[in-house]
Amino acid sequence: MKRYEPLKGITVVAIEQALSAPLASCRLADAGARVIKVERESGDFARDYDEVVKGQSTYFVWANRGKESVRINIKSEDGQKLLCKLISRADVFIQNLAPGSLRKLDLHSEKLRETFPSLITCDISGYGEDGEHASMKAYDNLVQAETGLIDVTGDGEIRAKTGISIADISTGIQAYAAILEAVINRKETGEGVAIKLSMFDSMADWMMVPWLHQKYGGSAPPRTGVHHAAIAPYGPFKTSDGREVMIGIQNEREWRDFCNKVMGGEISDEDERFSSNSLRVENSNILKQLIRNRFERFTHTELLTLLKDARIAYANLNTMEQFANHPRLRLVPVETEAGEVLIADLPARVEGFKRVFRPVPALGEHDQMIRKEFENEL
Repeated sequence: MKRYEPLKGITVVAIEQALSAPLASCRLADAGARVIKVERESGDFARDYDEVVKGQSTYFVWANRGKESVRINIKSEDGQKLLCKLISRADVFIQNLAPGSLRKLDLHSEKLRETFPSLITCDISGYGEDGEHASMKAYDNLVQAETGLIDVTGDGEIRAKTGISIADISTGIQAYAAILEAVINRKETGEGVAIKLSMFDSMADWMMVPWLHQKYGGSAPPRTGVHHAAIAPYGPFKTSDGREVMIGIQNEREWRDFCNKVMGGEISDEDERFSSNSLRVENSNILKQLIRNRFERFTHTELLTLLKDARIAYANLNTMEQFANHPRLRLVPVETEAGEVLIADLPARVEGFKRVFRPVPALGEHDQMIRKEFENEL
């Protein structure tokens, strides 16, 4: 099969750190783009988050495959000259330094777009580049807090952050999508665009359902732990052998089937307390107890058979260990300086093509190669 590289021939220069910008440029590299990652002498600080992956950082290995690493001191005159030469041959420039950092060096996107009209620039910030919030540090959990995500996550009186870096990840994927749109636009117009993206805005988009509840309903959905705040029954229940199975009822047909084929008539589909989703949510504590009483009589295997036969939506509430060994988990090898590691394949598969992930770069691995490539232009 042929390699799937729709962005082959596109060059990306990225002054990036941590996760949002590196994830965006990683997806561009996965699609065949050449990504030159500009790092300080000590490297992207995400390289040092942990040593879990054969002595390497989990975050860095995941979000930096397929790139070339070059160390450049962008505050030095020679470093700025080299950076400008890289950008002069780039199609896309991504950066997520603190707002104003590149403006002090006269290397900001407005200046670059004036010099290179076909260049696509993508500036990623925490809260935008102006206003009172612009100077705030925007680490993932802090943005989760600022956008109210933590307030609607948790159980009862206990609030919680999400278990992954969702603010960074959402921003990286939003940046990737915006850059792809800009590449398509440039093909039609010949002109680049300046993309401005903040972590706050990315999370604000994803927070619209609880916001709409607050704005038009007068209050945010209650924190309901692993149960759904607006749909019932929708959550985990234990079997007699201790496994937890999540079920989800999305419509009245499923509710009737659940009552008659799973609950064995122990809940009537005509019970007025549960005659609509809103009433089932309102009476969810009673409903959950009735379901618990029923499910605890079945083993895990017996319950899954019952749910399958009734065509009720379900999932196992898996531990990370169980997920790590899941038969549906598609893993692919990636080379690193410490040897081959396995990571999840990209979600989207393209029939008739294959994707090949290029290696994760060591710090400064491509210093000499890139300097040699551009030395005649310096």
